[in-house]
Amino acid sequence: MVSISAQAIYMLWLREIKRTWRAKSRMIGALIMPLFFLVFLGSGFRRATMPDMPEGIDYITFLIPGAVGMSLLFSSMFGGLQVLWDKEFGFLKEIMVTPVSRLSIVLGRMAGGSTISLTQSFMILFLSMLFGFRIYSIPGLLMAIGFMFLIAFTFIGLGLAFASRMRDMHGFQLVMNFVVFPVFFLSGALYPVQGLPAVLKPLVYLDPLTYGVDGLRAGLLGTSVHSPALDFGVLALICAGLVTLGSVLFETSDVGQ
Repeated sequence: MVSISAQAIYMLWLREIKRTWRAKSRMIGALIMPLFFLVFLGSGFRRATMPDMPEGIDYITFLIPGAVGMSLLFSSMFGGLQVLWDKEFGFLKEIMVTPVSRLSIVLGRMAGGSTISLTQSFMILFLSMLFGFRIYSIPGLLMAIGFMFLIAFTFIGLGLAFASRMRDMHGFQLVMNFVVFPVFFLSGALYPVQGLPAVLKPLVYLDPLTYGVDGLRAGLLGTSVHSPALDFGVLALICAGLVTLGSVLFETSDVGQ
């Protein structure tokens, strides 16, 4: 039976928080790209009319949930892939010789990574109010927070799965280019997915961020392509699958070598 140490989980969570707090440039850098999309893309297309746009919502308002989803995607994947940094600099070798189960290590990393991702996404949400964004309703905000949790854990699990099978840092850029960016652009974060070519539609509906962004729009804007229950159910299943996959791959990998 695998034991879980609450103290180990807390210490790993605290380590992630302190490391991010000390590297403030990382926190600031994670905010730059979503803000660039809001400032330049959102402002530039504010008065543009796009097919399949929800009625009564301008483009910059439509873009804000996508920017939140973008922040969660990139910071969560980065958090999962940080296993590679720990492997490269010997931290995992040190922690593997302690009587701490790998499951505790996984839970600690996920707790720390999700806390950082959610903090950054809340900052994006707060800064979006400078562009005239207003919360649709308190229940809607609570629903959006639930989707934010699911998005964070989904992509931390995916990042951990990749990191558990990668040997060094050289594959990091490949993951970013061939996994993260397609996931982002196919999610509908920047434009309505209804207008995409039919050949891309299967990829859109296989993309977990599609359901996350749609759920964020349901909570923050009161409009969505699918029902919030469907978005939440599908994303919860994908989240459970990817978190389990990441945990299993981490437990069976030679991360301490």
